[in-house]
Amino acid sequence: MAFLGRDSLCNLHLLDLASRLGRPAAPTEMEPQLVGAFEGRRLAGVLSLRPSLVLDSWVEEAMLDAWTPFLEVVPTGLMKSGWDGVTSLWERMALRGRNCLLDRGETAYVLTTEQIVKPELPSGANVRTAVEADLGELVDAARASLREEGRPDPFEIDPPGFRRWVSGRLPRARVVEMDGQVLFAGYADVRRPEGWLVQGVYTFPHARRRGFAAAGMSAICHEAFTAGADHVQLAVVNGNLEAERLYERLGFEPFARLRTVLFQ
Repeated sequence: MAFLGRDSLCNLHLLDLASRLGRPAAPTEMEPQLVGAFEGRRLAGVLSLRPSLVLDSWVEEAMLDAWTPFLEVVPTGLMKSGWDGVTSLWERMALRGRNCLLDRGETAYVLTTEQIVKPELPSGANVRTAVEADLGELVDAARASLREEGRPDPFEIDPPGFRRWVSGRLPRARVVEMDGQVLFAGYADVRRPEGWLVQGVYTFPHARRRGFAAAGMSAICHEAFTAGADHVQLAVVNGNLEAERLYERLGFEPFARLRTVLFQ
């Protein structure tokens, strides 16, 4: 934790995974698995193998060489980290015959308390924590988001399993509703004092450009800072100009270039 905490902004996801090592995983979650690269007894690098591949921000070529054999135990998965590290690691995986299902660039954005902008909540709308009654709409939102990103839809293979996965994220989900209908959803998947990581942000098409996403994200950020978080961060797929403009209006600033590879 001390090693990763030297760069908590770029290592936030790994900090969260490391903090859960040795703790019983929830029924719908995969237990984290991390491996280290050592120089003698000194920890020099950290890589998450499960639930996804995440590299620490100081990754070096020698570390990637040491980690490559461990990748054989990962049959399929998602790799998301800094652009250079993922590029070097994926070159090694491709040489071993791994296939790429999705390859995209993203920009990581960060918001601090000094930057926060709070827009007006649209009249009649309400922001709240998701509840079990929202599950159907959240499943629809998750599936639609995956399709828009060009990713496979796990629901088509295992509907009950996908519903259990979304259900397990309900405590981390925040929604904007109006007239009893969920219009926006976002997940505070990492909630630590060092920062909150927001993922799975989705606004249903008929509710876009009406202020619901801005209100929902602002509410999540306000909750994070009230809880004592140092910052809030998220990632935007390259080319999603509408999302970039939204987050920049709210005060977010870019801080890193990421690469995401879905492989098998």
